[in-house]
Amino acid sequence: VVTIRCQKSQAAAAAAATTTAAETVKVVDVARLEPRVEQREGGYWVLKEKFREGISPQEKIKVEKDPMKLFMENGINELANLSMEDVDATKHTKDDIDVRLKWLGQTVVRRPGERDGVRGTTVVGRLEYFVVGLRFAVADGRFMMRLKLPNGVTTSEQTRYLASVIRKYGTEGCADVTTRQNWQIRGVVLSDVPDILKGLDSVGLTSLQSGMDNVRNPVGNPLAGIDPLEIVDTRPFTNLISQFVTANSRGNTSITNLPRKWNPCVIGSHDLYEHPHINDLAYMPATKNGQFGFNLLVGGFFSPKRCEEAIPLDAWVSAEDVVPVCKAVLEAFRDLGFRGNRQKTRMMWLIDELGMEGFRAEVEKRMPNELLERASPEDLVKKQWERREYLGVHPQKQEGLSFVGLHIPVGRVQADDMDELARLADEYGSGELRLTVEQNIIIPNVENSKVEALLKEPLLQDRFSPEPPILMKGLVACTGNQFCGQAIIETKLRALKVTEEVQRLVSVTKPIRMHWTGCPNSCGQIQVADIGFMGCMARDENGKPCEGADVYVGGRIGSDSHLGTLYKKHVPCKNIAPIVAEILIEQFGAVPREREEAEQ
Repeated sequence: VVTIRCQKSQAAAAAAATTTAAETVKVVDVARLEPRVEQREGGYWVLKEKFREGISPQEKIKVEKDPMKLFMENGINELANLSMEDVDATKHTKDDIDVRLKWLGQTVVRRPGERDGVRGTTVVGRLEYFVVGLRFAVADGRFMMRLKLPNGVTTSEQTRYLASVIRKYGTEGCADVTTRQNWQIRGVVLSDVPDILKGLDSVGLTSLQSGMDNVRNPVGNPLAGIDPLEIVDTRPFTNLISQFVTANSRGNTSITNLPRKWNPCVIGSHDLYEHPHINDLAYMPATKNGQFGFNLLVGGFFSPKRCEEAIPLDAWVSAEDVVPVCKAVLEAFRDLGFRGNRQKTRMMWLIDELGMEGFRAEVEKRMPNELLERASPEDLVKKQWERREYLGVHPQKQEGLSFVGLHIPVGRVQADDMDELARLADEYGSGELRLTVEQNIIIPNVENSKVEALLKEPLLQDRFSPEPPILMKGLVACTGNQFCGQAIIETKLRALKVTEEVQRLVSVTKPIRMHWTGCPNSCGQIQVADIGFMGCMARDENGKPCEGADVYVGGRIGSDSHLGTLYKKHVPCKNIAPIVAEILIEQFGAVPREREEAEQ
């Protein structure tokens, strides 16, 4: 038994909102600190036999065959030659498709649907949808491909390539800007995957290690390098993390057998656009003895059974140690994390078990020279800071240049949209686009003399406005059951329709962040929204089952961040708009439209 005692540093105590240093005691069995994985032939890390009792079905699949073999040993080429019927004929190939391919960024959609024969219109249950740019796809047996796009920075060439991929799939193909500053492309068929992977590589992209139990896209400041008020340019750090994670897109098998997914971010501005409190590892700018570096937060996550904000590790690293500490945290999680019930395998559960000092000690002994400095009290992020708007036209730090933030309704784009965005980036900017965690896109480096012409472009006039309606500004929606087999309800079109209805009911004077997620996995991050909607089944006025949502209120982002709380459960979707209007009036100062019109 190991008893871990420590005196918290002044900085850690302050971060934990305590007024005096506190002593922490945690008793841990020495045997618990034995790594549960070991490296085998080929560089793959495998769960030791003595730790395999009670593991989850997903862990059993990883034990049977390391998923990275589909990439490292070109197993994907053989798999791509099979039909979906052949794939489903054996457990081994079915597991390849349903689980292991996620290590290559491919997620198969297994969901029945019923197409009614009209382009853009599909019957799902008893719901019928038709909307330009939001086309339902009967996608069973097709794939979503998730990319790696550190800091959300992409090029016009990359965007055109992605457009060419989804265009060939017709009404089944589209792309989404995600809540991790990333692209997901949809409609992909298995036989095309090897060629798409080669095409991604040719334009400097990869989908490797972007799904399942891997490190997800490193998030950074979407205004990195162009923000007049930024603390630090996050791009070099997010790029280094991504390069380490994938070994420059060659595959890094040392960290591909994690107990669960793992989210990193690097903070670059006072606005906290990156949402550090919901990441497994967040780098917070701080100086120490005159040297720039980062204090660290760890453990933030969402899951169906538990949601937690990241907490201080009581650690500071220099800029040079950004990758070494990332590696050390990942190795501690890989070696010691629980691999049973998937609802208890995120890193915060390990922190709970070991205690923060116990977890910190495990990270420290995996650092170069086994040294991890205590947190610095010299935080560079201002505590009192009003988050700035990035939609619209704003001056850059570079004289004569501006960036233009475009609102992408619920993050959905089609091939023609992507081609147009690429053209605009080339014609008016520097051939670069920036994705944001709110599912929007920024065109940077626009000469001031070209701004007026850019604003007159049809795409900005008709589809992606720099000045959307105030309630649309903060609207975020996950994929929903249109393409995701785990989602309980349709989200993207419904988010737009409910918001339009709310706009007719009330008038607001400031943006309200409303997030939709189709299931308790909370990819739509509803807990950080002013008002959040989590898909569920409800009952209508006749007692019949219908699509509904649990409504959450009070999530905050920025320096006073905290998670929202449940407001009302099992609300039928058709009844949501009046409830939202009521919340806006009671808690956000909204005015009923009829009253506003009467006063006018």
